[in-house]
Amino acid sequence: MKYAVIDIGSNSVRLLLWADGRSLLKILNTTRLGEGLSLTSRISDAAAARTVEAIAAFCARARQEGAGRLFAFATEAVRSASNGESFVRAVEERCGLRVDVLSGEREAEAGLWGALEGKDGGIVDVGGASSEVTVARGGKIVYADSVGLGAVRLKDLCGEDLEKLREKIAQFLPQYGDVPQADMVAVGGTATSLAALAKGIEPYDPAQVDGSELSVSAIVGLAEKLLRMPQRQRLALRGMDPRRADILGGGALLLGSILRHIGAGKVRVSERDNMEGYLLLKMREEK
Repeated sequence: MKYAVIDIGSNSVRLLLWADGRSLLKILNTTRLGEGLSLTSRISDAAAARTVEAIAAFCARARQEGAGRLFAFATEAVRSASNGESFVRAVEERCGLRVDVLSGEREAEAGLWGALEGKDGGIVDVGGASSEVTVARGGKIVYADSVGLGAVRLKDLCGEDLEKLREKIAQFLPQYGDVPQADMVAVGGTATSLAALAKGIEPYDPAQVDGSELSVSAIVGLAEKLLRMPQRQRLALRGMDPRRADILGGGALLLGSILRHIGAGKVRVSERDNMEGYLLLKMREEK
């Protein structure tokens, strides 16, 4: 059977098509659902409208591609917004699709399963409005936490002011507490975009990005470099994703700061993330 998963994130909506244990297609539409959320506590009408239309287009594409099962899940922007339930209803009315709004812990678990498929290790996922850290040992999750800070939320709160970003990140890091040591894997758009930029991969090639290693010092160095550049210079960098150029510096600073906080000196980047993990978890549960 062919499966489809739609991930409704704070920065983008993504579609995964899956069959026979592998990904057939993975595409995204950057709709910035979480834009302004930190300032108003609600999803704006404009962000909701463009996101619902992106979801509708992905539903049509999934059915066109012959998907027999279609799942959709949403993360921090929807679970924290005062009008999150209204957004979910709008999606169901427009697309006939039920959206599973994940808790932070469930989102972290999905990321772990996507990147590690149940093996031991840890993951860091810097998203648009939240960031998850998860660690598994002996086949069991021994740590999972989600903090309500991500690349889009940082842009809303601090703009591109390096010192303000450092201060805001420092306020949130203690929420993770003591994280068990593990070999860490980074998933999500911040990590994959950083890997592409660090290696100058253009056009974007998932095969070259997957498995890339980045040191924490390199991540923080890239973050500071990007934040000191005007937008036009960032856009000219080889490997830069233009859809993330305005938020990648803050997201990179957050990723590097989290890794330092948990005592990791480097991280491996994975193309597989919470989309694959969510599907694997659903398939396990249905069995």
